[in-house]
Amino acid sequence: MGFTRAEFRKIYYIALMHDCGKIGISENVLMKPGKLTDEEYAEIKKHTTLGGEILKNFNSIEEIQEGALYHHERYDGKGYPYGLSDQSIPFLARIISVADAFDAMTSRRSYRGELDLEYVKNEIRSKSGTQFDPIIATTFLDILNNEHHLVTMIKRSH
Repeated sequence: MGFTRAEFRKIYYIALMHDCGKIGISENVLMKPGKLTDEEYAEIKKHTTLGGEILKNFNSIEEIQEGALYHHERYDGKGYPYGLSDQSIPFLARIISVADAFDAMTSRRSYRGELDLEYVKNEIRSKSGTQFDPIIATTFLDILNNEHHLVTMIKRSH
């Protein structure tokens, strides 16, 4: 996507902090093995605004608050916490959204095992333009399909 090494590193560090608001969510809710109730889901959703609040005065990394606050907004406007859509969602948050969904689907959770990679790629592809920015989703899938490129990017970030 044309990022400089410095920009790539900044995105990397912002992404590392995007879920910091989960520190304010009950462990019972975070680790629940079954389906969440409406009340529990409402509590989970607070992690975005809690993260934004935690990071609001952190000025060592520009735009770090945006990663936490907006990473669950959806391209079609059906996300949270504000229902932003399309270009009104900060670019970094749109990147983190795809990466976060990939991580969630490919990681073991208290309520399910990790999902098959082909299934995950199909999910990202099918939600391109609704949940995800289509350019970012396509770029992510292109990178994922080119393992050599991905390994090279990861090595450059360290």
